[in-house]
Amino acid sequence: MLYIVDAERLLESAIRISFGARMHELLTDRFLSAGENQMGQKVYSVGQINGYIKNMFSQDFVLNRVSVSGEVSNCKYHSSGHIYFSLKDETGAISCVMFAGARDGLLFRMSNGMQVIVDGRINVYERDGKYELYAARIRQDGAGALYERFLALKQELEDMGMFSPEYKQPIPPFVKTLGVVTARTGAAVHDIINIARERSPGIQIILFPAAVQGEGAAESIARGIRTLDELGVDVIIAGRGGGSIEDLWAFNEEVVARAIFECRTPVISAVGHETDTTIADFVADLRAPTPTAAAGYAVPDVATAMERLELCRARLDKQMREAISARRTSLEHYRIRLGYLSPQHISQQQRRHLMDLEENLQRAMAWLVEQKKHSLGLYAVRLQNASPLERLAQGYACVTNETGQRVYSVSRISRGDLLNIYVSDGRIEAEVTGTQQMKNNKNGK
Repeated sequence: MLYIVDAERLLESAIRISFGARMHELLTDRFLSAGENQMGQKVYSVGQINGYIKNMFSQDFVLNRVSVSGEVSNCKYHSSGHIYFSLKDETGAISCVMFAGARDGLLFRMSNGMQVIVDGRINVYERDGKYELYAARIRQDGAGALYERFLALKQELEDMGMFSPEYKQPIPPFVKTLGVVTARTGAAVHDIINIARERSPGIQIILFPAAVQGEGAAESIARGIRTLDELGVDVIIAGRGGGSIEDLWAFNEEVVARAIFECRTPVISAVGHETDTTIADFVADLRAPTPTAAAGYAVPDVATAMERLELCRARLDKQMREAISARRTSLEHYRIRLGYLSPQHISQQQRRHLMDLEENLQRAMAWLVEQKKHSLGLYAVRLQNASPLERLAQGYACVTNETGQRVYSVSRISRGDLLNIYVSDGRIEAEVTGTQQMKNNKNGK
């Protein structure tokens, strides 16, 4: 049988420990071998008393299996893995410790001020002579029970794969119709509508007024998600304003989680404040810290989009102009290259080359003619100087006999021979009347 008591009842129970005859015998026989003072009074050591009390605690059924509720204070996580803390209420406090080996019994991080229920046993720490609660399991009181349900369902759904990233749908970049599942009244719906219309004035918003708190709230939220999914909205926001864990509990129900998971339309969860976390946040395609933020995630800012579009247009125009300019430059480059390689250009180049060759040839021939003229003039002068007529013009004559043979020696003619004497302007016929040989001839005669 398990008891749940508070710190005050525990103290009262400890005070009412019976020191009956049986316990006295146990004390005398097994723990306390008392000495006597001079007056004959029995005297016990500190260790004997602490050991006796520890034995009494260990044999008490209630104290060995007890659940104590209270507020956590002086909580300290030791480097050894042990946790030291106190439980207190308006009447008193009790020291507690959870050893490292029992940490599996704690599913959350404990902090000062938490209301918890500690399951364990009461025993005495003999060295200090004080009793402590040795914790085997610690759970949150009140909201803590809901939190344990939350953790259990979260683990179950996570094991089923409902939180896996591969099932998350992307939020469409441009939304025409926005579905909202939340209470008809309240700050959440007004914030979503105001932000959505501010960012996109032409957006259509369909509100499913669901109960978000109390009995039947989870079924109402799930029905709203399915209804908006059938209507074919672009994205759904499911959420509400902040509150306690009890207020937000509808979004921790499995029926809501399954409705979100089975929804074909992307779902944004927007439950409570940034520090609030629900099962719906893990299943949804996107978690928003607040309903206001959810509207910002779901609805694009038209003004910003237009600015970005204008920037993109300007960037595209610039890139197009640069591309066209580059293509024109490249085209001009190819046109020039093609002009160099065209038959007409090649023909012009060859014609120009032939004209240059012809001009060079004419210059060479003119120079050669001049050279030949100069040489011919020299030869003409030399020939003229060597011409017989020139000699005749200088007073010389050419003499031939009757047969036309030249007479160059007196030894070849005789008296009475007829001679022809050629001078510069004609011929003279003469007859040899005599000869006389020069003394300075070759023969020396």
